[in-house]
Amino acid sequence: MNSAAGGYRASMVERRLSTPPVLAAVLEQRGRDEAAFPGDGCLLVLDGRALDRECLAKALISRGLDKEVFAVGSVDEWKREKDSHPPVEAILFNIGGRRANEATLAAEMARLSSEFRSVPIVVLSDSDDLPHVLQMLEHGARGFIPSSVGVAVCIEALSLAMAGGIFVPASTVQAMRHLVSDPAGGAGPRPMSGMFTPRQEEVVEALRKGKANKIIAYELSLKESTVKVHIRNIMKKLKATNRTEVAYKLNDLFKGTGTQSPA
Repeated sequence: MNSAAGGYRASMVERRLSTPPVLAAVLEQRGRDEAAFPGDGCLLVLDGRALDRECLAKALISRGLDKEVFAVGSVDEWKREKDSHPPVEAILFNIGGRRANEATLAAEMARLSSEFRSVPIVVLSDSDDLPHVLQMLEHGARGFIPSSVGVAVCIEALSLAMAGGIFVPASTVQAMRHLVSDPAGGAGPRPMSGMFTPRQEEVVEALRKGKANKIIAYELSLKESTVKVHIRNIMKKLKATNRTEVAYKLNDLFKGTGTQSPA
């Protein structure tokens, strides 16, 4: 780790060479250069939270990302330290749970696009609801990764973006397909249409029946921690502070649709 600049890289395997002293010196210098600038460029991890960005950078390296990872809290910090690192090849912009001010996020994405121009930007977020994903893509993101996925998926998404592709989570594709295949809501109005992802709708139905997190996880083949993430996102969308308030607001959503709340 380069503690001054927030750069991280995998350690190189030491090589023993039986070569003349002059050639050995040349190879040693080349090895130092390769160690400092592995690959064609670096991955810039942008996150205002120091612990989050440092842990994320180390996780990416430990899982096999063959590039230097330069973790910073802001574009200004990158400008101060950029001469110590190879050119930026991709940006992982971790916004966490920041959804309160979409205008601020849009301005930050605009600045990133202006500063780095052709460099692909991949957004990492705690939310995976369809409107949020589409908004980030409209602002220039070349990929969107929900924090519910693992590091391996994150690396694949970054590789796809660097290769010219665009990564979106499966939940987003399912939500879009659902809207396209059933735009009228089937036989009757669907109060959750467009508000929740298909997976979140399943969790909502379970919550309306008063099921515990462990039961929901078992029935939907999910980890209990993933169920908790879905519930937090559902609470944010409903502006609810607890499960009781969630159930109350869900019942309000279903009033007048012919769908009765279970006893």
